[in-house]
Amino acid sequence: MTSPASAAPAPSVEERVLDAAKVCIERWGMAKITIDDIANEAGVSRATLYRLFPGGKDVLFEAFRVRELEDFFTRLASHLDHIDDLEDLLVRVVVSATEELRSDQHLAGMLASEPGEALTSLTVDGLPRIIRIATVFLIPLVGEYVPRREASRLVEFLARMVISFFLAPSDHVDLGDAESARSFIATFVLPAFQPSLASS
Repeated sequence: MTSPASAAPAPSVEERVLDAAKVCIERWGMAKITIDDIANEAGVSRATLYRLFPGGKDVLFEAFRVRELEDFFTRLASHLDHIDDLEDLLVRVVVSATEELRSDQHLAGMLASEPGEALTSLTVDGLPRIIRIATVFLIPLVGEYVPRREASRLVEFLARMVISFFLAPSDHVDLGDAESARSFIATFVLPAFQPSLASS
């Protein structure tokens, strides 16, 4: 018998719906699924789903994207202990983020089956969301080394850089490789921010 202390808490109805949305997206693609598909997969009524996500599918998909990003940055943060300095932190961030993106099977499936939707969620529509959540997770870490205003600029730059190199790989820079990432950051990233850091 499982003790109460070791039993995992049951997912909330909202979590069940978001889990169901992920299953449906992976099965049929974001463009083809309906509210009824998600409600059926989650085992809830259509009315319950609309009560949780007023506005329907668009609101639900936004909540799904936010949760996926929060999960992404939670996993990323788990790789950021025992940091020596700002350069070490930035290298760990870009390498871990690149590895997470490359190993994300859901994202790979989206890029293969619905490239327009996947690219939009990483660029035009999704980039402000990505930067907002990256800021929440990373500014406390980057802010240990630089003033908050510069930390915000640096986090935004890192987010844009990682996405750019992920979507359009370079023959010269591999941000998933620590040595390559360190050379790039030491040569191009830190010098670009150091003048403003020195005057802050």
